Amino acid sequence: MLLCTNEIIMTFSHTILSVFLAMPGGMEWIFILLAVVLLFGGKKIPELMKGIGKGVRDFNDAKDSVKSDIEAGMKEKSLVEPVSGATK
Repeated sequence: MLLCTNEIIMTFSHTILSVFLAMPGGMEWIFILLAVVLLFGGKKIPELMKGIGKGVRDFNDAKDSVKSDIEAGMKEKSLVEPVSGATK
């Protein structure tokens, strides 16, 4: 079943609209920042950001480690497998 141009445009515009509605706007960010300051206080925010940064850094390090392990395993497997068409 083919979609006509109007249906494609409506589907695309609905998708774009739902993405923009899901993201907080300017006033929402102000309320979020105000809530963070009220909950944690001015002195705790740098410690909170440091902890978040360390968590992101640890996550990226683990992700890179897993990626390199997978790539090394793929290289090792390709070295072990004989080339197709090779004679013994």
